[in-house]
Amino acid sequence: MKGKLKRFAVVAQRDNVLEPGKEIFKEIKGRWNERYFPSRQPITVELACGRGEYTVNLARQFPDRNFIGIDKKGDRLWKGSTWAVEEQLTNVGFLRTDILFVESFFEPAEVDELWITFPDPRPRKRDIKRRLTSTRYLDMYKRLVKPGGWVRFKTDNTPLFDFTLDLLRNRTDVHGLVYTHDLYSSDLRAECFDIKTRYEEMFAAKGETIKYLRFAFTSA
Repeated sequence: MKGKLKRFAVVAQRDNVLEPGKEIFKEIKGRWNERYFPSRQPITVELACGRGEYTVNLARQFPDRNFIGIDKKGDRLWKGSTWAVEEQLTNVGFLRTDILFVESFFEPAEVDELWITFPDPRPRKRDIKRRLTSTRYLDMYKRLVKPGGWVRFKTDNTPLFDFTLDLLRNRTDVHGLVYTHDLYSSDLRAECFDIKTRYEEMFAAKGETIKYLRFAFTSA
């Protein structure tokens, strides 16, 4: 507990983590490229980013884009924010909030690309609405992401992946859908830049194949 409280205290003092209590937290909507990032660049968001491995690694590889990792647990964000500070990465930041409230921080079509990496599969039927690829979340992503911007999804969980595929195939506002049930044996591997989170490495070591898909929403 002492370690967690210490991390919370560190995060509270860092400019690269936006959380309740900081003035900019309530003012950032629609102004990420004005108030936060030093350069006006396309914005990529990672949902439920955990420790921020994906967000930080993308920022390393693509300095011409801005990256925002979102998670509700500050002790997780401490790790990613620490990497960013140590490497002086100015094109990456973190937002501490529940995904349900993410529209309070972005204007419609403010996000150029969205990543969902290894979310909680929420296997119980009563939790279907809480899955980050359920209909209510997909509808929200459509509002957040620019028309034609990619939404990318990685998971080790086959039921969640198949659930997501079924939803996307039955929507009339989705195009460009491509997918694989075995990313590292697929031509789509290059799209993920061989970035692996702690969970991905753990599941892969257990023999799980990594599933991946991407799609875009139509403008209509």
